[in-house]
Amino acid sequence: MMKKFKYGLMAIIFIAAVLGAWWIGMKSSMFKKYQEESATVMLNKIEKVVKLVAVEGNISEIYDYKDYYSFDLAPFRKKALVRVTAKVSAGFDFEKLVVTTDENSKTIVISNFPEAEILSIDHDLDYYDISQGTFNRFSTEDYNKINSRAKEFVAEKAKESELIQAAEEQKAEILDMITFLVQSAGWKIRIEEPVFLN
Repeated sequence: MMKKFKYGLMAIIFIAAVLGAWWIGMKSSMFKKYQEESATVMLNKIEKVVKLVAVEGNISEIYDYKDYYSFDLAPFRKKALVRVTAKVSAGFDFEKLVVTTDENSKTIVISNFPEAEILSIDHDLDYYDISQGTFNRFSTEDYNKINSRAKEFVAEKAKESELIQAAEEQKAEILDMITFLVQSAGWKIRIEEPVFLN
């Protein structure tokens, strides 16, 4: 009787151990983390551009975003502090340049030389303090809006900085280089200052 009880108890323990091991194995595979990634590359349009980057600058700023309904209380408020780092390129868009040639006098006339402008902004966002209320949560649209506003914020800061002025100062060197190349080819060059109408 004692032997039967002993064997029965051992059988129960063995079965419990097998079932436990099976359950742990199932649970770990059941809750295994899976990650899927896919990318679709779409090229819509290729355009020729003639732009000359004269200077580049790095901008790092903190962008503070806050949104709330009626009352600025925690349950109704969402806010984010975003570190924005950007590389800003300033220079000249030569598509605005007007170049005419006179074969008889071997003269090239350059007019409407563009003013320096921001050509590109390559920015990254680092969200490091995000809080949202019970009744006011962040959505994908909010993150897109923050991204867009951060880029506008960088553009505003770039225009206030010395970047445009530094690019504008490169204009004389660019014109000297163009003049040298044209004269080396045996041509004359005339540069007409643009007329800005008020």
